Amino acid sequence: MIRRLSDLLSPSALELLSASGSEIVRQIGLDVVRGVVLDILRGYNLRDSTEVLTRRRITALNLATLALFLKGLSLSDDFIANLPDLAQEILSRKRVDKIERWLAQWMLGLTDKAFQNVLRDEPQALQEYRERYIRACRDVTAAYVDELGELGGQIQLSDDLRVEINWLWMTYLLNAIGAQTLTIRGSEKSAYGKLFEKLVLGSLLHVLGFKHILPPPHEFAGVFWLSSRGERRESDATLLYKPGMGVRFDIGFIGRGNPEISLDKVTRFEREISLGHSTYYMATIILVDRIGVNSRIEALAQEVGGTIIQMSASYWPKQVARVLQKSIGFKHPILSMDDGEIEVFLKDQMPGVPLHDFIGLSKDFSHHYVRETDEGYTVGEVSEGL
Repeated sequence: MIRRLSDLLSPSALELLSASGSEIVRQIGLDVVRGVVLDILRGYNLRDSTEVLTRRRITALNLATLALFLKGLSLSDDFIANLPDLAQEILSRKRVDKIERWLAQWMLGLTDKAFQNVLRDEPQALQEYRERYIRACRDVTAAYVDELGELGGQIQLSDDLRVEINWLWMTYLLNAIGAQTLTIRGSEKSAYGKLFEKLVLGSLLHVLGFKHILPPPHEFAGVFWLSSRGERRESDATLLYKPGMGVRFDIGFIGRGNPEISLDKVTRFEREISLGHSTYYMATIILVDRIGVNSRIEALAQEVGGTIIQMSASYWPKQVARVLQKSIGFKHPILSMDDGEIEVFLKDQMPGVPLHDFIGLSKDFSHHYVRETDEGYTVGEVSEGL
């Protein structure tokens, strides 16, 4: 008897479902991640740069869901007929882990958000929804039988796994894949945002010549750390340039439709912090995706002592260096480089950026890689020193 849908998934599919943060890096490979970070430093949009990664994960999980349906039907002839009932039973349990909850919701054509909005956490509503879902699917498939005839055939996954398919089997499968795709896209948006905020900020400060450390600091010049919590709020990075001078950074892949969020980031930072026996004047730099043409956000930020920089600008790291030069006297060769020289500089620097440090990975780990070649995509597992 099938009690858990996750038991029908392969270990690699379960890893894909649970992947976030550093696990994403393990699965897609460090070379791919470095390429995305480099693209963002050159002014490319994060969503554009990570779309191929999202598409790969969705494709793999779509195929894993197909395999789940095949395995389920191979274990029970009544798997498809009982699938909505199994999904309802799983969702009615008191404790359900995220993967099992997602799978059960997908079998009813639901995402997390739809589950909350449609059912409003009412147990009776779940049963009523299941009944309506079954009825709707059967009505639609009956209409297609009348119009096109019966759908029949076999799908063979291996010598000992061969199943018969029909319209209802296909309807439940496609509904599950549709809900899965919506869920993964929403999950990826948050996961990639948080992951690449650390990677981009850490890479930016590393290529500008600063050393990454862990807080609390024991060095007080030329160093930075990520995600430090001050007395009033969390900043994404804190840079100590020299005794008495530092910079707080905040990064968010915020579009031009959310200027109020950018200003809110600026106004919450404190102007000074105390470290050791010194008080540091802290300049503020906010990195956002882009700002609308007529927005006053940059002027407002200046009024409260902060600077907003758009990552959509080509080679925006030079703008960061200029702000650092003006606010704390920072000097770096990038200040005199043209766009072509910056391109070469960033490409030369990126291989040496310790990305693993920024997200808490060990220096050596075994991970999967996906590389695009002239013949298509190559997938494998390698052990790589970072």
